[in-house]
Amino acid sequence: MADKTLVCKDCSKDFVFTEGEQEFYKEKGFDNEPQRCVDCRRARKQQNDRGFRR
Repeated sequence: MADKTLVCKDCSKDFVFTEGEQEFYKEKGFDNEPQRCVDCRRARKQQNDRGFRR
Protein backbone atom coordinates (compact mmCIF):
# COMPACT_ATOMS: atom_id res chain seq x y z
CA MET A 1 0.00 0.00 0.00
CA ALA A 2 1.06 3.57 -0.62
CA ASP A 3 -0.18 6.91 0.68
CA LYS A 4 -3.22 8.22 -1.21
CA THR A 5 -4.22 11.80 -1.83
CA LEU A 6 -7.96 12.31 -1.36
CA VAL A 7 -10.21 15.37 -1.67
CA CYS A 8 -12.31 16.48 1.30
CA LYS A 9 -16.01 16.59 0.47
CA ASP A 10 -16.58 19.58 2.79
CA CYS A 11 -13.69 21.97 2.04
CA SER A 12 -12.44 20.46 -1.26
CA LYS A 13 -8.82 20.48 -0.05
CA ASP A 14 -6.45 17.61 -0.75
CA PHE A 15 -5.41 15.47 2.22
CA VAL A 16 -3.22 12.40 2.56
CA PHE A 17 -4.68 9.05 3.57
CA THR A 18 -1.48 7.49 4.88
CA GLU A 19 -0.44 3.89 4.62
CA GLY A 20 -0.81 3.59 8.42
CA GLU A 21 -4.34 4.99 8.33
CA GLN A 22 -5.21 2.57 5.53
CA GLU A 23 -3.95 -0.34 7.65
CA PHE A 24 -6.03 0.91 10.60
CA TYR A 25 -9.18 1.14 8.45
CA LYS A 26 -8.55 -2.35 7.07
CA GLU A 27 -7.95 -3.74 10.58
CA LYS A 28 -11.22 -2.22 11.84
CA GLY A 29 -13.13 -3.60 8.85
CA PHE A 30 -14.00 -0.21 7.36
CA ASP A 31 -14.85 -0.56 3.67
CA ASN A 32 -14.85 3.14 2.72
CA GLU A 33 -12.04 5.65 2.65
CA PRO A 34 -12.45 8.84 4.70
CA GLN A 35 -14.35 11.57 2.88
CA ARG A 36 -13.27 14.49 5.08
CA CYS A 37 -9.87 15.88 6.05
CA VAL A 38 -8.79 15.80 9.69
CA ASP A 39 -9.83 19.42 10.30
CA CYS A 40 -13.32 18.92 8.85
CA ARG A 41 -13.75 15.63 10.74
CA ARG A 42 -12.81 17.39 13.98
CA ALA A 43 -15.16 20.32 13.27
CA ARG A 44 -18.02 17.98 12.41
CA LYS A 45 -17.46 15.93 15.56
CA GLN A 46 -17.45 19.07 17.72
CA GLN A 47 -20.64 20.26 16.05
CA ASN A 48 -22.33 16.91 16.67
CA ASP A 49 -21.15 16.77 20.30
CA ARG A 50 -22.70 20.17 21.05
CA GLY A 51 -26.17 18.88 20.27
CA PHE A 52 -25.96 16.19 22.93
CA ARG A 53 -24.48 18.17 25.82
CA ARG A 54 -26.71 19.71 28.45
